Amino acid sequence: MKINREKLMEAAKRQMPSSRWEHTLRVMETAAELARRTGADPEKADIAAILHDYCKFWPEDKQREWILRHRLPQDLLQYNKELWHAPVGAEAVREELGIDDEEVLNAIRSHTTGRPGMSLLEKVIFLADYIEPGRSFSGVEEVRRLAREDLDRAILKALDNTIVYLVERGFKVYPLTILTRNDFLDKIPQTLPKEESH
Repeated sequence: MKINREKLMEAAKRQMPSSRWEHTLRVMETAAELARRTGADPEKADIAAILHDYCKFWPEDKQREWILRHRLPQDLLQYNKELWHAPVGAEAVREELGIDDEEVLNAIRSHTTGRPGMSLLEKVIFLADYIEPGRSFSGVEEVRRLAREDLDRAILKALDNTIVYLVERGFKVYPLTILTRNDFLDKIPQTLPKEESH
């Protein structure tokens, strides 16, 4: 990809408050480390990390308009608007910044919900966003530990944490998140407790 990294960083930084830009910088560092460890493409990981929250602070009406205009999944509109910025962001960086690498766009698109059949790059960005050093919510340390050993198990745990968080607060769970969790469950050999004998 022939891309001017500095211009992308400037464009992304303009879209968000400084606290979110600090988060983006930490995601970039974490993605670089995960890419080194797993063999993911370091340049693509860097670009996707820079741009993953490009639309997060766009007004709700603007994000809704992009969902409708670009024929993104309409069911998004029935769920928490925190989910919108990932699919909207993929379209926005394609249209506004000329990013046309589908793997990078998928990594941006799926960094909040995941999706079945995630590529290595998508896994790296999903996890980098979840475990970057500024995160301090309950359960993140276990996901960090798992990420050092097995990306799939780390993502499964992150999805479990997210689903439990949403259910405990009475929020709806986006179906793609459930499908992603099921996909990882199918991939990972499970150690099930033996049935107790009676």
